[in-house]
Amino acid sequence: MPHLDAAYRFARWLARSGADAEDVVQDALLRAYRGLDALRGADAKGWLLSIVRNCHASAHRRQWRHPTVALAEDEQAHEPAAGAPDPERSAMEQDEAVELTRLLANLSLEHREVLELRELEELSYREIAAVTRLPIGTVMSRLARARSALRELWLTSHPGGLRGVR
Repeated sequence: MPHLDAAYRFARWLARSGADAEDVVQDALLRAYRGLDALRGADAKGWLLSIVRNCHASAHRRQWRHPTVALAEDEQAHEPAAGAPDPERSAMEQDEAVELTRLLANLSLEHREVLELRELEELSYREIAAVTRLPIGTVMSRLARARSALRELWLTSHPGGLRGVR
């Protein structure tokens, strides 16, 4: 349960939809509960995120075989933060978050996945390798390519500069 938020955030980045992410996390938690005996000595967060990744892949395959038309989700409908001291700053941060989400959506699943695990979930390269079942060198190179691709997307949509992007 302490990793439930991380599981949802990861599923949200993978699925790009809150409802799909909730379904993936629910399925993952059921699988995790059933396979709790397999956790001996392992990193619980990495183990759960691996299950989330596998559940997303299974759901994606099912959806590909039986496509449905989803209703558009309003990405910009956010409630204002309670007690936000500076509405202008809050609005700017919200705009930047929406822009980052839009840019990340243009990246491949492989690139979004490693960026989410490294930058948002703060997993180590070794933990990312365990979650994605990739060699650590592949994780490192994929992360470098993902950052580069994100930087290029940012530059093409913001010709004025790199503000906030290294």
